[in-house]
Amino acid sequence: MAFETNKLVGKAGRVAVPAGAAAALVLAAGMLVHHNGVHAAMIASPISSPAPMDDNSVSSLVALDNAVEAVAARVTPAVVNVAVTSRGSSEQQAGEGQEGGQEQGQALPPGLQQFFGQLPPGMMQRPQQPQLEHGIGSGIIISPDGYIVTNNHVIDGAVEMRVTLHDRRVLKAKLVGRDPLTDIAVIKVDAHDLPSIAWGDSTKLRPGQTVLAFGSPFGYFQFSVTRGIVSAVDRQNPYRDDARKPGGYIQTDAAINPGNSGGPLVNARGELVGINTFIISNGGSFAGAGFAIPSQMVRATAEQLIKTGAVHHGYLGISMNDVTPENASFFNLKEATGAIVTQVSPDSPAAQAGLKNGDVIDELNGQKVINGGALQVAVSEDTPGTTIALGIIRNGSSQTLKVKVGEYHKEAEVASNGESAGPQKGKLGLAVAELTPDVRQQLHIPSQVQGVAIQSVRPGSPADEASLAPGDVILEVDRHPVTSAEQFVNAAHANTAGKDLLLLVWSQGGASYRVVHPDAGNQSGM
Repeated sequence: MAFETNKLVGKAGRVAVPAGAAAALVLAAGMLVHHNGVHAAMIASPISSPAPMDDNSVSSLVALDNAVEAVAARVTPAVVNVAVTSRGSSEQQAGEGQEGGQEQGQALPPGLQQFFGQLPPGMMQRPQQPQLEHGIGSGIIISPDGYIVTNNHVIDGAVEMRVTLHDRRVLKAKLVGRDPLTDIAVIKVDAHDLPSIAWGDSTKLRPGQTVLAFGSPFGYFQFSVTRGIVSAVDRQNPYRDDARKPGGYIQTDAAINPGNSGGPLVNARGELVGINTFIISNGGSFAGAGFAIPSQMVRATAEQLIKTGAVHHGYLGISMNDVTPENASFFNLKEATGAIVTQVSPDSPAAQAGLKNGDVIDELNGQKVINGGALQVAVSEDTPGTTIALGIIRNGSSQTLKVKVGEYHKEAEVASNGESAGPQKGKLGLAVAELTPDVRQQLHIPSQVQGVAIQSVRPGSPADEASLAPGDVILEVDRHPVTSAEQFVNAAHANTAGKDLLLLVWSQGGASYRVVHPDAGNQSGM
């Protein structure tokens, strides 16, 4: 038995036998020695017969089954299987092992690579032509005239798409439009009077609510359904392969596996509340953590794709951190909610409106901003050119700024919730260096970034625990800029023993605030 299990059993034993009960147990044992010459322990107690089953005893379970069955029967006819043929390359086939319709040179994050399903080994499939790849995903019909929503990574690079409907018809599909930023694509089949799904409101989802996931796990088990709950909402992008990609994901424990990409996540009313898009798993199959793009984002994206074939995302030109209980006090905040501006891009809409590093955005158009992820999703959905009102807290004072939303372009900065990731034996556990021209060139640090470069970080140190790494640049200490190693050292040494430090750190192209808990027992260095 494992140690933790032993410990729990031990505790349970101690609780089950109160101190005053020991003598009573001994006395009871003496009374149960014999009964008509037979040891009492040898007398078996009669086994009671199970209560007869009736409708009342199982009514709750039957009602639950009936409800789930009704939802599945309503949704399944609108679910489709999407088979994709995409162009590959000999190098990719030999070395990269990418799956499905993934476009060349755009490797998916590890969990996403596993999630886009192909036919399992041993399953019957057509012989593949040289340099062509076959992948399978899922989709959901959103209108009777044949518009289907799926994931962009399902159809990316496709030269042919075929859709299998619930009635077993196989129809050729054409691409209407796709949006790599949100990983949403819309395809269309030439058909009419198709069963479709109603849109749900993902903003009303709460942890614990029942959801059903539909799709084609492993590409072979078509039109499958699994049941679970909403584990969490408003999850950030866990891979951070592009800080500009909005988060806001729905987390669920409804089983989804490779091949479910693009399939629907529905609520108890059978309404579309999300599009299943990836899982977190060490082995590539379901491990209890699946993620779906919320319908709030899916619907806005799909409607734009159907109308114009493209999506125009709004952007501010800032990077952000979430307000947390440990950093709130540094910004004179009473509540640990909102988004802290960590970087403002030059000539961006945010810069033109007067936003500054250290501003805390707590309202958008009069609505409370919970965190950076929620703000990022909302801004991304705004039409470029729209003027929005941002409520901010600057140095403890509240004010409102009017910002004209810009348009996102691939090379541009957008509102991103940027969490980036031999040393000294001092209280921080790091060594710093001047930002010389050679250091800038070596670390690819832009000229506008001013501060001190982190040279090394001691494993397990306060700096390491704050996710500081060699190559990061420290821009500020406790809201004060630092431009030299000496200035940084002096600022760190001036910190009261044991008091937390707030560092503004530039890392991997974005800035973020980090709270460092210094080692109070070692004050001799950094």
